[in-house]
Amino acid sequence: MEIERLDRFLQYWDNIRRRTLRVAACIPRDRFDWSCHDGKFSFADILRHLGAIERYMFAENVQGKRSRYPGHGPALADGPDEVLRFLDHMHAEAVEIFSGLSEEQLQAKCVTPAGIPITAWKWLRAMVEHEIHHRGQIYTYLGMLDVSTPPLYGLTAEEVFENSVQEPE
Repeated sequence: MEIERLDRFLQYWDNIRRRTLRVAACIPRDRFDWSCHDGKFSFADILRHLGAIERYMFAENVQGKRSRYPGHGPALADGPDEVLRFLDHMHAEAVEIFSGLSEEQLQAKCVTPAGIPITAWKWLRAMVEHEIHHRGQIYTYLGMLDVSTPPLYGLTAEEVFENSVQEPE
């Protein structure tokens, strides 16, 4: 996907974030700090990470600036309500930055925190992939806790199977 029109990308990005928020709403409030293993991200860590990385890495880098990623710890936001507010606030700030990008900026090279030059629109595409990766973690964690989650695109795998034509092999 090349970003041909910034407004379409921003609408797409908003849809991606809404899907993440829909599954985040399933996190039991008393499990926000739960992690599947010592040293692994908790639900709260994942959500703080998504907000901080969007704003302080991706949004900075596409402007030609260095990353200012502050980490994902509770000093950024603690407790379910604060974590979700932080995620929303970081997203709003990042979208404001993305909205101001020119076509020239989208086509220009920016530099990743690893020091690798990449076309800015490709870096934004990587941001989408990053979000989806961490959303998958949330789904997996919730599955481990036996928490029901909404189907990603309206149907469960079982419902897709039921609605499919079954041909003999």
